[in-house]
Amino acid sequence: MITPTALPEYALTAAADLRAVREQWGDLLDAIEHRPAAQWPPVDNIREVLAQADEDEPSVGRIPLTLRQHPAPANLDALDAAVETERAIFTACDDVAARHQRPVRRWLVGRAAADERYGRWALDPADADDPNRWTPATEHGGTVFRPGSRRYGLHWAAVWLEARALGEQADTLFTPLGDDLLADLARIARDARRRVEQALARAGRRTDLIDPCPWCRGPLLARTVPGGEPLVACETGEPCTAPVALDRGRRMWRGADLAALWAALDERRRDA
Repeated sequence: MITPTALPEYALTAAADLRAVREQWGDLLDAIEHRPAAQWPPVDNIREVLAQADEDEPSVGRIPLTLRQHPAPANLDALDAAVETERAIFTACDDVAARHQRPVRRWLVGRAAADERYGRWALDPADADDPNRWTPATEHGGTVFRPGSRRYGLHWAAVWLEARALGEQADTLFTPLGDDLLADLARIARDARRRVEQALARAGRRTDLIDPCPWCRGPLLARTVPGGEPLVACETGEPCTAPVALDRGRRMWRGADLAALWAALDERRRDA
């Protein structure tokens, strides 16, 4: 693998954006079946914030959206974003594989394998089935007959593209991507991330929660940052006695800490 210091900045940016897309992909698939929320983060409670901070693996959705049926999607914006993102990522994988993936090895087989004039060539099955390979889909007239590597879904496609952007397995199965292709990949990844986060309403939005801080009764502010990470901050500042670390002068809950915040808010509600 090429060392990070040897990689151009847009290769690292492409990898980060692809990672953000796949980390939010399960949420986008789930959003297709639910009506869009009025706003995010939610005003009345932090149930949705907690849902985004769940440490369990997301529902990745292995079957590509292009192979599914959605007779009555509740959120057309989410469906359109998912289909367009999937199409762009799959097409990028096809392009990179065609230009930078080593062809499958061939062997001479048959009774005259020692003499290529009489033997016949056959693909090396172990090399053809290498799980690191990207196998393009077989299409005709817009219809997919064999999905190839697309059968594993967008999550795997994003992982595969990220590895190519970072130069993994270069000189063995793949050749390094050139600057022009890396720049194109960075643009595709950036557009995909923006599309996903806009569909999920996670473009750095801020919302004042109705519930006050359980420890100091100060106002709570919920927000997302690029990448969709949710967090809640107490606006009281350092005097707040909540058992979480200070971040830029405020008590902040993110990740697993949000569960403790929800439990405290829920207890206050029951006491009231």
